[in-house]
Amino acid sequence: MPLEMNRDVFITCAVTGSGSTQDRSPHVPRSPQQIADSAIAAAKAGAAVVHCHVRDPETGVSSRDLGLFREVTDRIRDSDTDVVLNLTAGMGGDIVFGGVETPMELNQAATDMAGATERVAHVAECRPEICTLDCGTMNFAEADYVMTNTPGMLVAMGRMMTELGVKPEIEAFDTGHLWYAKQLVADGVLDSPALVQLCMGVPWGAPDDLNTFMAMVNNVPDDWTFSAFGLGRSQMPMAAASVLAGGNVRVGLEDNLMLDRGVLAENWQLVERAGTIIENLGARVIGPAEVREKLGLTKQAPK
Repeated sequence: MPLEMNRDVFITCAVTGSGSTQDRSPHVPRSPQQIADSAIAAAKAGAAVVHCHVRDPETGVSSRDLGLFREVTDRIRDSDTDVVLNLTAGMGGDIVFGGVETPMELNQAATDMAGATERVAHVAECRPEICTLDCGTMNFAEADYVMTNTPGMLVAMGRMMTELGVKPEIEAFDTGHLWYAKQLVADGVLDSPALVQLCMGVPWGAPDDLNTFMAMVNNVPDDWTFSAFGLGRSQMPMAAASVLAGGNVRVGLEDNLMLDRGVLAENWQLVERAGTIIENLGARVIGPAEVREKLGLTKQAPK
């Protein structure tokens, strides 16, 4: 991809995520109402896209419950705030092995493996404009946890998303994930031009240094649209780097809990700060209508 600054930038706010952050900040939304309210506040602060997971309202633990996804969708769609809805489809591919001596004695309580149809069921029900497709298998932070997305699973899920008229956002955690994403497009599973999120600094994927980031950017086809995020204190520097390299920006409590040292953030504050960075670079923050036109998105009513 040629290196040219993006002058028309959209911001995605990743509202809550699936990590164990619910007890580290009171601002991490748990219930469908809290998630929807936080997404709407982020949209009012300048986010054109909101990326949503759901959580058990009582425990805050991540969930795949279709009813929770539907409530979040309905609350956002029924509000007077327009925003592009991006739902995760990354759940249901979690294996936690039993340890180095007994790996096949899986940690059943933590393992969550589901079939392709089940993993996409909430997408078929809620009909967001975008849903995520994690384009690879990866060691993911914890000692015995593997994020599992086989080629066969990705083909099946990708075809379902395409047939539903929902645009997959390819989540690329390393260069090999981009390699396979290009194969999915070449095979006609995903439409071209594709949308990709460069996920930087997630252990043990691509580190968030600029050399690795540029290796990722240089593997994105010229006609694709990309966005990028960094974790923690790398969130805002990565936002600036993405704009300068021709991309868009993702911020939010899924990736970073802090506004400043010792100051816990709310989603709308992170969006507002990202918008200031983008505008100070001489770019413009675009809204949901322009994003739909740019990406060829269709806003559909839930089923």
